[in-house]
Order: sequence, then structure tokens, then C-alpha cells
Amino acid sequence: MGTYGRLPVEFVGGHGATLVDAEGNEYLDLLGGIGCASLGYGHPAVVEALREQAGRIWQVGNYFYVERRGELAATLSALLSTTTDEGGHEMGSTGTRWKTFFSNSGAEANEGALKLARRWGEKNLDGASTIVTARKSFHGRTLATLAATGQDKYHRSFRPLPEGFVSVPLNDIYTLRERVERGGVCAIMLECVQGEGGVWNANYDYLRDVRELCAEKGLLLICDEVQTGFYRCGSPFCYQRSGIEPDVVAMAKGIAAGFPMGAVAARAEVADLLQPGDHGSTFGGNALASAVGLACARTLAEGGMGEHVLSVGHHLRHRLTAMEHVVEVRGHGLMRGAQLDVPIATQVVEEGLSEGLVLNHIGDSILRFLPPLVITREEVDEACDRLEALISRLA
Repeated sequence: MGTYGRLPVEFVGGHGATLVDAEGNEYLDLLGGIGCASLGYGHPAVVEALREQAGRIWQVGNYFYVERRGELAATLSALLSTTTDEGGHEMGSTGTRWKTFFSNSGAEANEGALKLARRWGEKNLDGASTIVTARKSFHGRTLATLAATGQDKYHRSFRPLPEGFVSVPLNDIYTLRERVERGGVCAIMLECVQGEGGVWNANYDYLRDVRELCAEKGLLLICDEVQTGFYRCGSPFCYQRSGIEPDVVAMAKGIAAGFPMGAVAARAEVADLLQPGDHGSTFGGNALASAVGLACARTLAEGGMGEHVLSVGHHLRHRLTAMEHVVEVRGHGLMRGAQLDVPIATQVVEEGLSEGLVLNHIGDSILRFLPPLVITREEVDEACDRLEALISRLA
């Protein structure tokens, strides 16, 4: 189906942060499979895990225990409980016990989070069912996650959408509190950095105020970390930079270095609201996905990835900020958005291919950067040299 505006290139190989097309041309990748290729291309730990598990067993279904999945759930629980400072540097652990449901995508992870919220409202808030999200948010392409998405352009042609969702401006705690005070709310669902909306940061103080509001009113706080998780922003998860801990976390993309996988985790007392038959997935968390996810999560956690992302991400921000026609750089770590003062973003992406760059744009004036986390400072310099020259030529 014609659902994608594809660029005229087919990639057949890669190494590190470099992609190779069918004609043997190499490109520096600043998109990372839309934020999925956390360990880049051909990482030995991921390749070996995939090969080893492929020679054993792939799929048995979730009526049985699955190899590697328990170890992955324990690894995720440790990552989710990590504490950091506002700069993203790891400090310790909260000791919270998390339970995880494994799916195949970020949209499915968010669906699981929404079902948890509705069950929470039914059991603890006299049937309250409204979920508050933020304008410019993006939570997925299913009907429920579209309804949760605070961008009307995604709603057109697909109405009627499921009820029970309302969006308010990001970073406006007064409007959020006013909506909560009107009643009927069971949860607040936020991205710590809005990716598809244009790479807009949720302020740290705002996130702390939202956490306090949820605790005061008995609401669930859901963090959609599909794009921001797994060291994309420097810390294991982006919410940690603000010093908060949510009740539910949705994740995908970087969880398995590009292998299709998603997950939703919740504090044990929230997770236990779902019983056998309440939720499920045929393929979710099968042995192949679990093996790759475990290899990826352990490599990220044990390889000093957080400090690398903070250092290289800071350098990327510095290089982008210094460019002519870039008026603002948003985001954290290696999730960045460059706001242009000229509407040439689409042209930059299209012509970037001829310069050996894989780029991404949101609208006509925002460039989004989600490179593999293994990208080096030297590769950032090379890519930015080419990008700067391209912007100057097109502007």
C-alpha cells in the first residue's frame, strides 16, 4: 500500500552508524531506523544472540515459559529503577519492583498502558476512565493510540475514534490541574520529549509537578518512552532526568536494536491488576525477540553507553546550534530537533542522500536526529560538516 513517502534508496548492509545501499554507496545514518538501531548495524552481541537463538527455538506461544524472557524482565526492572541527576548521569536505584508485558511494537505497548489505566480507574477511582495526554504528542497508529495522540492531523479520516481521551498543552500544569479537578480522570500519559510532534521537551519542573498531582489525586502516571528510552536521551529512561518515577512505562524502538519488540512495564501493584485473559499477544516476547532484547539491554547497560550518549549528544547539539539558519536545538542526548528559519527541511532530507546522509524532517522547518547510539564524535563532525554545507546551499 502507498502508506510511505519513500526516498529512492534501498539499504542492504551496514556497520556501526553507517548504512550501505544496493549499489555499494555508504551513508552516515542520523535516523537510526527511526530511533530503533540503538547499537547500530552488525553489532556482534546482537548478531550472535540472534544466530544462537535461531538455532534453538523461535515461537512456542505464551501458554509456556519462554527462554531469556525472565532475564530480560529482570534487566528492565533494574534499568527502570535507576536514578540519575538532571544531566542524565546515573546515581543509584529506587529499588522499585517492575513487571513487564512484552509486545511487538510501541503502539501495542501503549495499548497495554491504556488498558492498565482503565483497569486502575475501574478498581480504584469509581470507574473514572478519561486519560489526559499532551497536545503535539504521538502515541501510535492503532485507533486507541491515535485517540490518545494530541495531533488532529492524525485523526482525520479515521473518526469516530475511541472515547475517553483529552489533550492539554504540554508544560502547562495549571490547565492540566484544571482538567483533572473536573473529575473522571484515571491517568495522565506523557512523552518526556515529544518526538513526532517536533522534538519538544517536557520541562523537569513540569514533570515533577505532574508526578505530585497524580500522587495527590490517585491517578496513574504513564510515561511513553517508546522513542526516548534505552539511553536515547543519555539515561536508561528519560523520566529519570527529572527525578520522578512513573507508574507505567511503555517502550519499544531501541529495546532490541531494531528487532521488532515492545513492552509495557508497571509497578507491581499496578501490573497485578491484569489477570490471565485480560491481555495477550501471540508473538509478543517470543524466544527470538527475548534473546535479542536481552543482548541489547545488557550491552547498553554494561558498556558505558549513557556517558557516551551524553558526551556525543552534547557535541551534536553544539554543532547544530552553531549552524546558520538553525535557530533552536531541542531534545536530550542523541534525540535532537533542529528548528530552521527557512522552510527547506524536506529538501535537506531529499538532497542529503546525494551527500551521503540519512536524515529526517518533521514538517518543513524541523530536522530530527536519532542516530545509532554508537555514533562517534568524529562521525558527528563529518555529518555536520556535510549538513552545514547543504543547508547553506539550499537556503
